[in-house]
Amino acid sequence: MEQSSQAHEASIDHASGVGESEPSGSFASYTVGLVFALLLTGASFLVSQTHLLWAPGVPAGLAVLAIAQMGVHLVFFLHISTGPDNTNNVLALAFGLLIVTLVVSGSLWIMANLNANMLPPSALMEMQP
Repeated sequence: MEQSSQAHEASIDHASGVGESEPSGSFASYTVGLVFALLLTGASFLVSQTHLLWAPGVPAGLAVLAIAQMGVHLVFFLHISTGPDNTNNVLALAFGLLIVTLVVSGSLWIMANLNANMLPPSALMEMQP
């Protein structure tokens, strides 16, 4: 009985692909991710501090570089991929993005509504005795 449970546990560990003590990425993968992240960070500083982009295009350029930076972190450091074994990770990431989007957009909606419905400061000063 004990041998069959040990064999079952061994098959589960082998089927999962990565044990608890095994790293999920290689040194080369982390190094490539670090180089990409440093290049994107440097590019962001270069775009914001120089006149390489047309001035109204700087926020859009920084947004593109920020999205690329997030992609580098997701792929090289968090090991999020589209493989069949990462379905739960991708779903958890999508759910987290949904929650953050709801919180941020709801907060902006509430603040815009409050701003539209509040009295101007001069009217508030006239109301005080």
